[in-house]
Amino acid sequence: MSTATPPADRHPGLADSAFLKAARGEPVPHTPVWYMRQAGRSLPEYLAVREGVGMLESCMDADLVTEITLQPVRRYGVDAAIFFSDIVLPLKAVGVDLDIKPGVGPVVAEPVRTLADVAAIPDLTPEHVPFISQAVRQLTAELGGTPLIGFAGAPFTVASYLVEGGPSKEHAKTKAMMFGAPDVWDALMRKIAGIAATYLEVQVAAGASAVQLFDSWAGALTPADYAEHVMPHSARVLARAGELGVPRIHFGVGTTNLLGLMGEAGADVVGVDWRTPLDAAIPLVGGRAVQGNLDPTLVFAPTEVMTARAAEVIEAGRAAPGHVFNLGHGVIPSTDPDQLKRLTEFVQAYRPTEV
Repeated sequence: MSTATPPADRHPGLADSAFLKAARGEPVPHTPVWYMRQAGRSLPEYLAVREGVGMLESCMDADLVTEITLQPVRRYGVDAAIFFSDIVLPLKAVGVDLDIKPGVGPVVAEPVRTLADVAAIPDLTPEHVPFISQAVRQLTAELGGTPLIGFAGAPFTVASYLVEGGPSKEHAKTKAMMFGAPDVWDALMRKIAGIAATYLEVQVAAGASAVQLFDSWAGALTPADYAEHVMPHSARVLARAGELGVPRIHFGVGTTNLLGLMGEAGADVVGVDWRTPLDAAIPLVGGRAVQGNLDPTLVFAPTEVMTARAAEVIEAGRAAPGHVFNLGHGVIPSTDPDQLKRLTEFVQAYRPTEV
């Protein structure tokens, strides 16, 4: 059982955070905004510090993680920072032979096939990731009144990489295991859930103020299959995170048909991708706060088009107990940072059309 102190008590400067207030469904002075994959991604300063440094290597350098996480906060003035890392980093930390290949994504040398393969994956301990604790402590000291969001990959998405050996569009091998070798699947999902929960606990113990569980590939599932084979494992991660006293965000891509279940799994805030209008999503999430969901490509539109659509998102979000503005997925690498700055300022300055 965790004895972590809620962040408002550990960091009094966060008591007035618009992001944390919105996540808890409390009144806010303005709609808070941050962006998935904001930590670097399209910034020239990010590309400069990452030059010649591999993705996983950069994620294991506390000073580099600190700098990259701070870059978008400095440039955009967003209401929350997202910890710079990768969802497969905990697997690398416990000794799984994998790498992130540019233009491809995570590639696993020996995909998981058997119970013995699962058993060979060590459980994560804080001793595996001292650089994570160091980076979070450095960040919370630098961020002051800006909350830091810790994150982990959800069990289904991480399992898919381990089973497929890399990214997949069909997830055929993953589903073959889920349906045809349920004992191996259950063991693998339990293993990953334990690793993800510990990874979140490490980040919160070091000072993170909220957590997000990313389930990038959950949209490949039917509601029935998600409920039976995936949701219980995500719920384990979110239940342990719930003991930490911080808001929990649950986000998936292409998950319109899963939004209610993702909320039931233990989320305080349900992330909505751009495919589902917020006014359609809010009734599905069971009275929870929502996060999202401007189409990431709209930052390439004329500014007045982008801000008009952002206003529609903000207005729709008012029907939820709380709304955190975000893109409906991550920042696209070719995004103009100046346009994202204009979007941030627009959202933070926006006031309702009716009082």
